Amino acid sequence: MSKKGLIVACCSDVSGKVRGKAFPAGQFNQRLKRGIGWTPTNVQITCFDTIADSPYGALGDLVLIPDPQTLVNIDFDDDLPAEQFVIGNIKHTDGTPWECCTRSILQSALDRLFEAVGLTLKCAFEHEFQFSDRTSPMGSAFTLAGFQSKRSFAETLTNALTAAGLQPDTFMREFGRDQYEITIAPQNGVTGADHATLLRELTRTTALRKNQSVSFTPLRDPNDVGNGVHIHMSFIDGNGDPSTFDPGSKTGLSAVAGSFVAGVLKYLDSIVAITAPSVVSYTRLTPHRWSAAFNNLGFRDREAAVRICPVSELSDLDKAQQFNFEFRAADAAASPYLQLAAIIHAGTQGIEEGLPTPSATEEDLSSLSGTDLEKRGYVSLPDSLENALLKLEENKTVNQWFHGNFIDIYLKHKRGELEYLKGKDLNEICAAYEQVY
Repeated sequence: MSKKGLIVACCSDVSGKVRGKAFPAGQFNQRLKRGIGWTPTNVQITCFDTIADSPYGALGDLVLIPDPQTLVNIDFDDDLPAEQFVIGNIKHTDGTPWECCTRSILQSALDRLFEAVGLTLKCAFEHEFQFSDRTSPMGSAFTLAGFQSKRSFAETLTNALTAAGLQPDTFMREFGRDQYEITIAPQNGVTGADHATLLRELTRTTALRKNQSVSFTPLRDPNDVGNGVHIHMSFIDGNGDPSTFDPGSKTGLSAVAGSFVAGVLKYLDSIVAITAPSVVSYTRLTPHRWSAAFNNLGFRDREAAVRICPVSELSDLDKAQQFNFEFRAADAAASPYLQLAAIIHAGTQGIEEGLPTPSATEEDLSSLSGTDLEKRGYVSLPDSLENALLKLEENKTVNQWFHGNFIDIYLKHKRGELEYLKGKDLNEICAAYEQVY
């Protein structure tokens, strides 16, 4: 009997979950054209499997069209079937993009950036995650022993990522309890978000194959460090040459990159509801958690919202090729496509407004008074998901970046998530997010 198996056509949705529907692998070529059926109200399925208020109700039909460039087909050489899935775009039945297709939303943002300045975004996502077995001994942070305890997992995962077309960079035992970090090479445009999505799912799949469990939750324990997503970004021009570095500027940022960063920081308090969209995200986004608490550009500062990353004289790459900046107010409760879309729109808005390059801080902003912060143009990030959603809702400039009713649908979705958590204490909320992410 032929064993071609099933391929799951997937999308990364508003909750940051990867959802989909399977079809026989022999139908792959036909599905590239006809897709699979999808339901509009699926967008309102929260991470807790409740359905938020939906404007669609039981009405409407969509199609999810696979992108063959994202096909994963990996045999783990165990007794289980090969892992086969593919990412796609959600469209109306006439082929036009759906307003809530996260991949199409990102492409629209990239198109806006290119039309504004002729540049393409290059990006890479760093991910932190934790094993659920809680077996790491005290004293194993950043150690060889901490790595060795998960060497089999790490090597299986990096081989799977390579087989899926990704380029693994580093794997390390991180600081938190049972916490690890994996990084991959940067990619252009939508592919950067594709690879972030594949990395998360293949990390979970590898754990499952080894009878283990991992979580990318932003915060597993209120008293522990959290798990962040750090998005490294740079630009290339139409010839493929780097366009982010200017050796004559104080920050190293070129004029266009500086305006982009200025836009990100100007609109940060209104987009963080998209880039860090869980209740526990706002316990993590506080001072001295090595995350971000203010809308500042920092020089090699791992508590800045945007960090200027170092370049090395020892590298085989020149400075312009190495140079990048890192967005740190993000976590894996968000779709990578929506994270990038919000950041790119904010940055492009900064370019269109002609904003000057911000000064880079090299100090602890939490030591400043509110008055001093205001004088220097800094604001604290929202202290809760509720307040972050209000900032998003009230910012008309940010709202107009997205087509149709997307922002209204997004707000309803996240408020449905809040409704599920009503009455739970912080420990219970942390446990709930650990389970679903």
